[in-house]
Amino acid sequence: MNTSTTETPIVDLSVKDHAVDPPKTGRLAAASSIGTALEWYDFTVYNIMAALIFNHVFFPSFDPLVGTILAFSTYAVGYVSRPIGGIVFGHLGDVLGRRFVLVATLVIMGVTTTLMGLLPGYASWGIWSPILLVALRFIQGIALGGEWAGAVLLSMEHGKPHQRGRNASFAQVGPSCGSLIGTGLIALVTMAMSADDFQQWGWRIPFLLSLVLVIFGLWLRRGVGETPAFLKLEASKDVTHSPIREVFTQHPRSLLIAGGSRIGSDVLYALVVVFTLTYVTTVLNLPRPLALTATMLGAIGNAITVPMFGALSDRLGRRPVYIGGALAGIVWAFAFFVLLDSSQPVLICTAVVIGLLIHAAMFGPQAAFITEQFPTRVRYAGSSLAYTLAGIVGGGFAPLIIASLFTSFDSTLAISAYVVLALLITLWVLLAARETAHKPL
Repeated sequence: MNTSTTETPIVDLSVKDHAVDPPKTGRLAAASSIGTALEWYDFTVYNIMAALIFNHVFFPSFDPLVGTILAFSTYAVGYVSRPIGGIVFGHLGDVLGRRFVLVATLVIMGVTTTLMGLLPGYASWGIWSPILLVALRFIQGIALGGEWAGAVLLSMEHGKPHQRGRNASFAQVGPSCGSLIGTGLIALVTMAMSADDFQQWGWRIPFLLSLVLVIFGLWLRRGVGETPAFLKLEASKDVTHSPIREVFTQHPRSLLIAGGSRIGSDVLYALVVVFTLTYVTTVLNLPRPLALTATMLGAIGNAITVPMFGALSDRLGRRPVYIGGALAGIVWAFAFFVLLDSSQPVLICTAVVIGLLIHAAMFGPQAAFITEQFPTRVRYAGSSLAYTLAGIVGGGFAPLIIASLFTSFDSTLAISAYVVLALLITLWVLLAARETAHKPL
């Protein structure tokens, strides 16, 4: 009783200092969003190369579309390995703190991506080349699986209670910014050299530049302190030593709710961003820069509106905003291909931009919604597990499934039905969930 009384003012002062001090708050937001931006830059570069280049460099002996499917299989490996990162770093995040994990995952991500840029192709190393690519992709996924929850909690646990949706969405801006930087750089490289040069060596440039970006990210996070919520746990000696077991035994419903909420948004993202590159260049036979430009414009709109939808969820609640985005996604799953099949650049860009705006309506409140499902002592582990396990079902195999559906049925209708099914799962989960926006952590 006395211990609780003496500790509480310290925690409250810590929260107050971090919440009202503008420089500190700004640095926290930057460290949260830029960290995920750098990691998703690495992930985006890989995703784009899987769609455009890897079928030639690492799987050259297959039909182009089959090679693309194999490249997307390596894309899925990065999602399959994420739960390992969720387990390992989720445990460390609840035992050692949020800050430790954020630095470790950033370093791992940068090193693996740089090594991908140095990896010889199939022509030089034969079968070992794609094997090492998959191995690096596996490690890359582990790092990303541990990064997300820490980035969200860094800004959310430092901020004001009535702004959790906005603060948590800072980390959600990272993927769009990372996608924008990665896509923009690839677009510049492709325009600066011939298609042959890009396929021979130009594709390595974005991978190698990752190391520079990681150094910048580490500098940003250097002065960021531990979150008040975790410091309170340490002070009260309430830190759990088995967070993973505690999540599965004491919070299984929260795990299912949190995980199911992201399946629909992941599949929609895979359609709008990843498969669009293949569809526009391989099926419609349109210029590669058009597909990259559409993705860049969509990423800009997504980055701007994600925090807006996060802030809106602070006022209206997480569920209403999230549900609105899922319903819009169901409609857009069919309208999307109508615009793409027009082969008109303006309509193709419109299809991608609107698709990513709809994604933002779900992505904005998603971070707060997922993390609010768990108490502080297991929040890192619970959020990481929910995010990474659902990522396998949602985003991990989505590009592979979408490409396979198109190959099997030679129609986009099956793809649209698959996207709708994923969004219906998310809708069902949201309807079964409780509102968390205005409840204390």
